[in-house]
Amino acid sequence: MPPEIVDSHCHLDFPQLAGDLDDVIARARAAGVSRMVTICTRLRLLPQVQAIAEAHEGIFFAAGTHPMNVADEPMVTVEELVALADHPAMVGIGESGLDYHYTAESKAAQQESLRLHIEAARRTRLPLIIHARDADEDMARILTEEYRAGRYTCVMHCFSSGAGLAEAALDLGFYLSMSGIAAFPRSDALRAIFRAAPIERILLETDAPYLAPPPHRGKRNEPAHTVHTAQAGADLFGLDYAEFAAATSANFDRLFWKAAA
Repeated sequence: MPPEIVDSHCHLDFPQLAGDLDDVIARARAAGVSRMVTICTRLRLLPQVQAIAEAHEGIFFAAGTHPMNVADEPMVTVEELVALADHPAMVGIGESGLDYHYTAESKAAQQESLRLHIEAARRTRLPLIIHARDADEDMARILTEEYRAGRYTCVMHCFSSGAGLAEAALDLGFYLSMSGIAAFPRSDALRAIFRAAPIERILLETDAPYLAPPPHRGKRNEPAHTVHTAQAGADLFGLDYAEFAAATSANFDRLFWKAAA
């Protein structure tokens, strides 16, 4: 059997995957992806996300309002998120964050939503899952302000921002998650950011069905493809595949304590 790895962020309820979900999960298992976290991006869709986790061993879920959805969804409340965290398979808060690339017009609402998700993470002790795009300065400021107001844990999902935000996140004790982007040929600057980070703060993910790593780039991504990002990460850190798999799985267990092996 291949070494066990974790896909810490995917979207198994999205239509690109839902049509053949049993086969998707079977291929992931065969590749050594023993655990997956499927992410709810709109709370009204939580029942179908939750059902996937309940039906499959080793699949967990996180819940929140994606920043790109804030403008057309009811503003989440801390109480809602805290209540949802009672479910044994809910292991994270989010994804939340800031996206000024496509939805800058809702930045004020995004910032409000982000702070609410942070408070829920603080109260539940579940890790906050952050999406950040074209908002490095505000993201670093808000994460730092809120951390000073009360500690919480966090992963910068699908990290592809600048070195300044990476440094700010690592200084707070947060984690950086490596997606297929880190394996793209033109991602040398991003690889340099990961290389400078402690191996103890690195997670793996696909963000499936998006961002498939080579040799599947441009096609549908799925959790089985985590292996290609893991191999790129192992090469980056000068480790063999099994060592990198064990290190990132241990990191996942430390952060996502409800899903610990």
